[in-house]
Amino acid sequence: MLDITSLTMEYDKSIDYAEIFRSSSLYRENMELVSELSKIRPNSEDLHFASEYWQNFGSQCSACLWKLHKSYWKNPEFNVVRFVTTVGTSNLFAIVFCKIGSNITSEQDIFNIFRVMYASALFQGFVNAILMQPLVWMERTVLYREGSAGMYTSMAYTIAQVAVETPFVILQVLLFSFIFYPMIGFQLSIVKFLWFLLFMLLNLSYFTMYGMMTVTLTPTPEIASSVSFLIYLLWSFFSGFFISRKMIPVWWRWLYWVNPAAWTLYGLMFSQLGDLDKPIHVPGNLDQPINVFVQDLFGFQDNDFTIIMALHFGVIMLFLSFFGFSIEKLNFQIR
Repeated sequence: MLDITSLTMEYDKSIDYAEIFRSSSLYRENMELVSELSKIRPNSEDLHFASEYWQNFGSQCSACLWKLHKSYWKNPEFNVVRFVTTVGTSNLFAIVFCKIGSNITSEQDIFNIFRVMYASALFQGFVNAILMQPLVWMERTVLYREGSAGMYTSMAYTIAQVAVETPFVILQVLLFSFIFYPMIGFQLSIVKFLWFLLFMLLNLSYFTMYGMMTVTLTPTPEIASSVSFLIYLLWSFFSGFFISRKMIPVWWRWLYWVNPAAWTLYGLMFSQLGDLDKPIHVPGNLDQPINVFVQDLFGFQDNDFTIIMALHFGVIMLFLSFFGFSIEKLNFQIR
C-alpha cells in the first residue's frame, strides 16, 4: 500500500499511511523479528560459495551462445532485413556497374571501379552496424540482470556474441561476393576473388563490432546512433574517395590512416588492380599502366599492403576489447 499510494491522495483524505503503519502491531512484530534474525548465532559462519559463478567458463559460454542464438532466431525481421539488403544491394550495384572491371581503357574506368568499391563496402557496413544496435541494446538489459545474478562473466557473453554473429556475417559476404564479383567483371582469378572475400569480411566485421561497441559505451540507443552517424561521416569523407590520400593536407592525413574504411578501399582496389600493367588513356598525359596510375593518384602500393591487413585485424580486436570492457565496467541501468 505504501508503495502505490500518493501524497496527494493522503492529503485529500487527511490520512498518513506511514504513521498508521508505524503505530501498528504489525510494525512492532516485524521490527522484533528483524532484530532477532540480525543476531549472530554461536558457531555460525559467513555465507560462502565455492565459486563466484554457477558454472565453469565453458558452460557459461555455452549458455550465452544458446541464449543469443535463440534471441537471433526470435528476431526474424533483423536477419531477414540484412539478408534482403545484402542481396538487393549486390544486384543493384552489379546491374548499374555491370562489367566495368572487364575492359579498363581509361582513367574514368578506374574512377568507376573506385566508386562501386566505395558504395558497396561502406553501404553494407553502415547497414550492418545500424541494424545491430537495437538488438544489442535489447540484450544489454537482460545482461545487466543475469550478470548481476552471477550467471556468467562479461568475457563469456562477449565471446558468445561474436560467435553467434560471425556465421551471419560470413553468409552475408558470400551472398554479396558471389553475386557482385562476377557481374562487375573483375578478373576471374581464385586468388583475387579470395582477396575480395577477405576484405569484405573484414569490412563487415569491424563495422559490426563498432555498432555493438557504441551501444555498450552509451546510455541509450539514440545517443549510440548519433555518435555512430558522426563517425560514419568522418570515415566516409576521409576514406580516400572524395579526396585521395595524396591530396589531403599533411596535417589532416592522419585521419586517413586511422580510418578503417580507407584501409578497406585500399585493400579492395590494390588487390584487384595492383598487378595490372595494361596501359590506359589519361587525358592530358601519356598513357600509363593501371598499377602505376593507381599508385600515383591514390597512393596504393605494395609496400603498405601488409600494414593494411594488420590494421584491419587490429581495429577489429580494438572494437571487440572495448565491447567487452564496457560490458564489464559500465552499467547504465536506472532503477
